Amino acid sequence: MRFTHESDVEAFRAEVRQFIADELPSEEERLERARGGFRTNEEEYAYTMGFQRKLAARGWLAMAWPEEYGGGGASHMRQLVYNEEMAYAGAPVGNMGVAWVGPSLMLYGTDEQKRRYIPPITAADQWWCTLYSEPGAGSDLASLQASAVRDGDDYVINGQKIWTSGGHLADWGWLAVRTDPDAPKHKGISLLMLDMKSPGVTVRPLINLGDQHSFNEVFFEDVRVPVSQRVGEENRGWYHLAVALDFERSGIGAYSAGRRTVERFTRVAHEHPALREHRRTIRHELAERAIEVNVGTFLAYRVATMQARGLVPNHEASASKLFGSELNQRLQLTGMHLLGMAGQLRGSSSRVGFDQAQFFLRSAANTVEAGTSEIQRNIVATRGLGLPRG
Repeated sequence: MRFTHESDVEAFRAEVRQFIADELPSEEERLERARGGFRTNEEEYAYTMGFQRKLAARGWLAMAWPEEYGGGGASHMRQLVYNEEMAYAGAPVGNMGVAWVGPSLMLYGTDEQKRRYIPPITAADQWWCTLYSEPGAGSDLASLQASAVRDGDDYVINGQKIWTSGGHLADWGWLAVRTDPDAPKHKGISLLMLDMKSPGVTVRPLINLGDQHSFNEVFFEDVRVPVSQRVGEENRGWYHLAVALDFERSGIGAYSAGRRTVERFTRVAHEHPALREHRRTIRHELAERAIEVNVGTFLAYRVATMQARGLVPNHEASASKLFGSELNQRLQLTGMHLLGMAGQLRGSSSRVGFDQAQFFLRSAANTVEAGTSEIQRNIVATRGLGLPRG
């Protein structure tokens, strides 16, 4: 088995590392920004968008997209290396417009929609949020009830969305609504592009366990959205949600960031002997986490190499996501074990240079967001192991 990439891919890795060294602030500042979140306030928003515009200038922001849509047309292995290095550095690269909106427009958008909405995404000129989940529709998203009633050339939207990341800073929203209340639940949904400044849109903050404001709940009261801002066919939105473009989806970011976390904890253990003394077994815990990071890395590499060979990873991608989410929770718990009572100190009170309590509290969401662990286990069981449904 060969554990190295092709020479051109490794050369690209070196280029990405140099860019990161030139353009990102110090590790201490990156840790502080990661603790606060990249989409929590205007300052963090400006930092995120400034960095993403530098990526856009190099053609990296949407590097997975086809070149005809302003992307880089990068191979799966180049995407893997890029995602690996950015996650290791803690770079603010997450972008809903790149992840959801652009790919859907490429597949289902009109020519006019592509001309209007894709260039601002690839240039990092606009920020998008995703308006999917509702109080009664999370993992079972097809149960959503926010309604869109046709009125001439507009839809009139009423209802509520929840857990909307960055909704208080977004220019546009990627909105799933019910356009046919009488159809079976998967067959009456449509996708709309919503100007977040539209009359009748109210965004309220949701403060998480770590006292962060990154999530929001969004209310719609007789909000009018032009029919021209619907993407794809009316009532076919559920089938458009599962964007089928062939982008790298290995989950490597969780393991690359995890490797950096293990290194940080190990450095702290060396620099503060008293921390090692209060928990003599911490070296064994750190060794376990380091092994798990390695295992997860190869789970992610397996997904990317399957895609590079023209195969479609299904349960393999779910296994990588599942292991990565739960690994980060174990990692952050190990950090709390390492620091002991001192791990409860917040912000500048921490004597080790980072707010471990914040990272620990934030990790609680890992097994819910982007597909719950229960859903991932079901996929692995049914599609991977061939087990019958219960």
